[in-house]
Amino acid sequence: MKTLLELRTSLYGADGQSSRLAEKFVTQWCAQNPRARVTVRDLAADPVPHLTAERFGAFLAKPEQRTPTQQVVVADSDTMINELKAADVLVLALPMYNFGVPSTLKAYFDHVARSGVTFRYTEAGPEGLLKGKKAYVFATRGGLYLGTPRDTQTAYVREFLGFLGISDIEFVYAEGLSMGEPPRAAALNSAAQAIDQLTDAARMAA
Repeated sequence: MKTLLELRTSLYGADGQSSRLAEKFVTQWCAQNPRARVTVRDLAADPVPHLTAERFGAFLAKPEQRTPTQQVVVADSDTMINELKAADVLVLALPMYNFGVPSTLKAYFDHVARSGVTFRYTEAGPEGLLKGKKAYVFATRGGLYLGTPRDTQTAYVREFLGFLGISDIEFVYAEGLSMGEPPRAAALNSAAQAIDQLTDAARMAA
């Protein structure tokens, strides 16, 4: 039985355009995998605290030496990491805010990147420990940024997931959503077609 983890990062939760595109994909994917288990983590509804020295110290402390507060911090991180470990497929709904990823996603990344748990350092350099997974990223932007220096998201998300061992990544973009109704409709239609192509390809590969 396959497991899919859906991460929503839009301020608008399920109503965000990135969330709607991700949900379209998940619905079609589930139709092909009717016995699959889906876990949804909405970082707007349930935000992860930003990393602080105290929280980072909890990760570094030896398990037997952690305070009760540190134990809670690590337990929350462990829950998020276990969701990632259990997932065969990761779906990331990714709006662009001020040329970057939502701060809630950055906070989430900071709590799942733990040395010895999701990655490790070797003599050859860092090695991701979450291998063998497929990721789909549904990126929505108000303007046109793909292929320009202002698209800081694509490289960052690809590098971070790769750092954890997730290198098989598909991106779907819907850009120009704030540039008037015709560009908006065209972008969303193009993204919907891309989702259809992805699910068709997944069905043929199954």
